[in-house]
Amino acid sequence: MQGLNLSSLKKNPALVPLYFCMGLGGAAAALYLLRLALRSPDVSWRNKKEAEPWNDYKDKQYKFYTTKSWDENAPKTKPPEY
Repeated sequence: MQGLNLSSLKKNPALVPLYFCMGLGGAAAALYLLRLALRSPDVSWRNKKEAEPWNDYKDKQYKFYTTKSWDENAPKTKPPEY
């Protein structure tokens, strides 16, 4: 198939940006999935004796992006005890 090996890619240079964007998008998706698996309190990689990871995030921020104005205007509520 054309465009899948280096010699045909040299004949069709317009495919290079397409491959670059697809590779960059795939890498970004893989890194985001890795971040979700490692940083989200919904996923636990611990053994049974430390089985409540959500309690570690009472005072930590784990959102991907939060504006400073939201942090200042956020309601000051105490997290529930589970």
